[in-house]
Amino acid sequence: MWLLYNLIGILAVVLATPFFLYRLFKEKGFGRRWRQSMGFLPPVVLEVVGHRNCVWIHAASIGEIVAASPIVRELRRQMPERPILVSVVTTAGYAMANRIMVEADAVIHSPIDLSLLTANVIDRIRPAAFVLVETELWPNFIRNLSRRKIPIVMVNGRISDRSVKNYKYLGKVLNDILAAITLFCMQSEQDARHIRLLGADSARVIVTGNTKFDQTYGEISEVARQELYQTLHLDASDPVIVAGSTHPGEENTIATAFALVRQHYPNARLVLAPRQILRAGEVEALFSSWQVVRRTALANYSGDKPDVILLDTIGELGAIYSIGDIIFVGGSLIPQGGHNVLEPAAHAKPVLVGPHMFNFKDSYALLTQRNACLTVQSTTELAAAIKDLLSDHDKRKQMGENAAAVIIENRGASTRSAAFIKSIVEQGTEH
Repeated sequence: MWLLYNLIGILAVVLATPFFLYRLFKEKGFGRRWRQSMGFLPPVVLEVVGHRNCVWIHAASIGEIVAASPIVRELRRQMPERPILVSVVTTAGYAMANRIMVEADAVIHSPIDLSLLTANVIDRIRPAAFVLVETELWPNFIRNLSRRKIPIVMVNGRISDRSVKNYKYLGKVLNDILAAITLFCMQSEQDARHIRLLGADSARVIVTGNTKFDQTYGEISEVARQELYQTLHLDASDPVIVAGSTHPGEENTIATAFALVRQHYPNARLVLAPRQILRAGEVEALFSSWQVVRRTALANYSGDKPDVILLDTIGELGAIYSIGDIIFVGGSLIPQGGHNVLEPAAHAKPVLVGPHMFNFKDSYALLTQRNACLTVQSTTELAAAIKDLLSDHDKRKQMGENAAAVIIENRGASTRSAAFIKSIVEQGTEH
């Protein structure tokens, strides 16, 4: 089974090479990603973390980075002298990690999961512990770490119903992966049941909670919030709708709903953040009948007040949620599974989502049960929900307060997870 996995991996890299070459010229930062994913790490990174018993945290992309950021902060507090390395997969993730993980000593792109590549990078870094965020189960990476007796901790572990079915196809490879992991820190009892069902040793599975309740990267002072209005060419008196992490198939719905809202609230403004900023041009075309301006163009913008602001930057969405009167979280009107509803909740904002929230069941359920989140099924329902909330300030305020209460009541997962990591690292250092 291992041989088959590695053969498939090599074949996948070969077949994907033309696509990689295309992205090399089209995607900013992809050259760095490609070099580092092939094991060519900057010497300065190796000087800072190589063979220094660092804690190596792997967070694939933006969602995992948001989950990992409070753990990095806690590790720095609990182990101030311990170097921290963060690895990511995507170029967007790299930018996000550098923006919000200021406590990390270095950020790199992780090597492609081929045995020789991962072994080479691990040998040059030799971490005291490896921390994987959520469900980043890379077989060769984990196997090579295990062979070198490096403890592996899963934090903010999340296993969906669909993942349980898919992982079972890995057979013996999955058994070896799970046996190699020292500790599973899972988000919920359901996630803990799922990982045990896949074969994890119950004695090594604990529930620590969801670290996204502890996220602070989007926190913003009132002065900075008022400055944000000015930066975005918005008036605080205008109703602002923020649509975050949207996907293809959702922006059309949002555009139509916004048109319906504007019939009743002509001064309403929309800030829209596509999940992939490379789609900015495509999304911009959908709003061609409006005065739409990209975030990166606002510094030199001198036209009329924008109707629609297209967020084509990384790491700003969390703060921009703070100026929204109503927040819609994307990936939920289509079967994508939703995105992080806790970011707007932390700003005490009413949250709207579509019906497909299967990747965020627990946080979605908590907010829904407390009347902090509403589910819409269609364009008309989205428009109706926005209009209803804009017409009722007290309802908006109550939903926001409910959302903030959920955040406060569920904090602490990062502190618990960091304490377990610290304990494992110190045990390993003693030996």
